[in-house]
Amino acid sequence: MTDRSVPASAIGARLRQLRMDSGTSLRTVAEAVGISSSALSQIETGAMQPSVNRLIEIVTVLHVPVSAIFDDHDVLRPVDLGPGAASEPLPGVAVSTAGTASETVLGQGVVYRRLTPVRLEGVDLFETVYPPSTSSSVDGAMLVHEGYEAGRVVSGTLSFEFTEGTIELGPGDSLSFWATRPHRVVNASADTTAVAIWLTLRGSREPGRPEA
Repeated sequence: MTDRSVPASAIGARLRQLRMDSGTSLRTVAEAVGISSSALSQIETGAMQPSVNRLIEIVTVLHVPVSAIFDDHDVLRPVDLGPGAASEPLPGVAVSTAGTASETVLGQGVVYRRLTPVRLEGVDLFETVYPPSTSSSVDGAMLVHEGYEAGRVVSGTLSFEFTEGTIELGPGDSLSFWATRPHRVVNASADTTAVAIWLTLRGSREPGRPEA
């Protein structure tokens, strides 16, 4: 099995490159997500791993998808990521073989694993792995961003916290909601890892919600 995990330093370097490509200053991004420039700098240098919430907040400010942290390939360009990674055996057909999926380990050991060979415009499809006693944010902060989300728990149990209450899902259970609704994901189990498949449709806007 080929190791395709993305180390913290690579995540940080990729975020820094995305920020610079957007022409946005370190201070501007830091203020937008509510952290100090020093904290963002530590994330960009790999000294600090961002939580799920923090990562999504940063890429949202930069107007790029979460999948952009894995690579800069998309379906509009030829795919050539080297041995063991995604390839294009037929024109327009991208393939990623078993064990070569790109993944990144975030704060608390939460893993995001991309389930598509290349980045898809407007769509993020991931497998997320939450070790025991972990969550999308250690400080209890809830996440709000654009788009529509749908998830299905594969194993373990996950609690989905909303301002109105909490929904607990087990294997085979699924849910969907507008991501503009404040939310947080928690694995409250002290000994069982939880795995879920997660789909985000970017660019979707909740009916009746005005454009920013």
